[in-house]
Amino acid sequence: MLLPPVLVAQTDQSAMQQTEPQGAMPSGDVQAAPVPTGATGGVLPETSGSMRETLGAPGLTGRQMADKEFLRNATTEGIGDVKLGQLAGEKGSPAVKTFAQKIVADHETMNKDLAKVADSMGVLLPGKISKDEQAEYDKLNGLSGKAFDTEYLTFILKAHWTKLHDYYMEASVANDTGLAAEVVKDMRVMHDHLGMINQVASQEGITLPPRPPRPANPAAEPAPVAKKK
Repeated sequence: MLLPPVLVAQTDQSAMQQTEPQGAMPSGDVQAAPVPTGATGGVLPETSGSMRETLGAPGLTGRQMADKEFLRNATTEGIGDVKLGQLAGEKGSPAVKTFAQKIVADHETMNKDLAKVADSMGVLLPGKISKDEQAEYDKLNGLSGKAFDTEYLTFILKAHWTKLHDYYMEASVANDTGLAAEVVKDMRVMHDHLGMINQVASQEGITLPPRPPRPANPAAEPAPVAKKK
């Protein structure tokens, strides 16, 4: 049986009123709640429920998922740089302390900027350092004098080599334009850090390890051309 149009409209309106909870704000006046920030410079702790983690959500491409994973790893490493730098600011020589303060300031800024990108991409970021960096922190905490300076500068040097390679790879394939721009900007900062590390090591009479060969970048290599038969 076909219902009259007026009766259908009344029925639909009645159903909407029954399903809308009492005291609910009209849809046109809904305001988003402010996103809380953590103690790590805009990085949300892992236990926060204020942002839904979309890593691996349905519909994401492999590249989008890789971008999100890169953000999480970069943030974990950035938190480690800050924590190790704070320790070096307490235990290092005057030159190492000055350098460490620069490391802390730069990576705190980088962490905040990465958090903004993560917010735009819907990524929930970690709030603590990795197990490897925690182990390095514990090792450094047991050293002093030149042994501390040598270990810290050597570790931060190798860490920046690794990060620069990872950032270079990400910059060449990132799907999100905001992430790509942030990666390129952070690479310039870390290049400056490498120069400062070598300068401080020279002042302190510390011999640093040579830079290892850079691994090939598969994403930057041209695809093989099929031979004509």
